[in-house]
Amino acid sequence: MNYSVVWKPSAKDELADIWLSAANRNAVTQAAHAIDVVLRLDPETRGTINFDTVRTLALPPLAVDFEVIEADRIVWVLSAWNIG
Repeated sequence: MNYSVVWKPSAKDELADIWLSAANRNAVTQAAHAIDVVLRLDPETRGTINFDTVRTLALPPLAVDFEVIEADRIVWVLSAWNIG
C-alpha cells in the first residue's frame, strides 16, 4: 500500500523559493516529483536518519527532511533546500 506524501506549508514555501531562484527550474520540478514518487512507495528505507524519526533524502538539486507516520500511512515533508 502506498503512502500519502504531504508537504508542510513551510516546506512548500521553501520549494517555491528554490524554484523561483533556480537557473534550471525543470531540474527542480523533476527532483520534487521524484521525491514524491520515492516517498510514496517505500519511505522508511529512503534517505538517512537525521535525528529521532526525521530522515533526510537528497535527489539533486533538492534535499528534504521528512517524517513517516506509519499508522496513518503519511509522509510529512518538513523542509526542503537546494543542494545545487
